[in-house]
Amino acid sequence: MSESSEWRVIESATEYETGWYDGGYDLVTQPDGGEKRYYWADLPPAVVVVARTDTDVLFVEQYRPTIRETHLELPAGIVEEGESYTQAAARELEEETGFRPSSTAVLQEYAVATGVLRHDRAIVYAEGLEPGERDLDGNEFLEVRTVPIEEALERAREQPANDATISGLLLAKADGLL
Repeated sequence: MSESSEWRVIESATEYETGWYDGGYDLVTQPDGGEKRYYWADLPPAVVVVARTDTDVLFVEQYRPTIRETHLELPAGIVEEGESYTQAAARELEEETGFRPSSTAVLQEYAVATGVLRHDRAIVYAEGLEPGERDLDGNEFLEVRTVPIEEALERAREQPANDATISGLLLAKADGLL
C-alpha cells in the first residue's frame, strides 16, 4: 500500500537512536485538516523460525528483562544486512539451537504492531535439521527445548505467551506443516 494523499507528513523527527532501534514521530495533517504527532519506533527486520524434527518443534526458553518473564519461544533474531529471511532463519536457528536446516521456506512476511512500530517480520519454516554449532550472542542466555508437534500450539498458548510464537505456529499449522 502507498501513502494516502489525505495524510500529508509535515515533519518527521528522530528523537533518539539506540543500538537496537530508533524512536521518533511524524507530524501529519489528518483527513479532517487537523494536525497530530504519531510516535514510532523503527526496528530492523526480524525472523521467527518454526523448526521441526520428525516428532518435535524446537523452542528456546529465555528470560526477557523488558517484561521480567521467562518465555518459551520459537528461535528468532534480526536479519543482518544483505541477508534474506531464509538465510537469517538458518543462521539464527544454528546460533541459538545448534541445528542447521536442510531446507527453509518463508510462510509469511508482515508488518508488526503498525500503530507504533516500523518493523517487518517473517515466519520461516525449517526442516531437515542436522547438528551444527551453537554460537550464542553475549546477551543470549537460553535453553533449547523440544515439544512434541501435537502439543506445540497448546504449549505456546500457555502463559506467559508471546505473539511471534503463536503466530508462527498458527501459520505452520494452517499450511499443514504441523
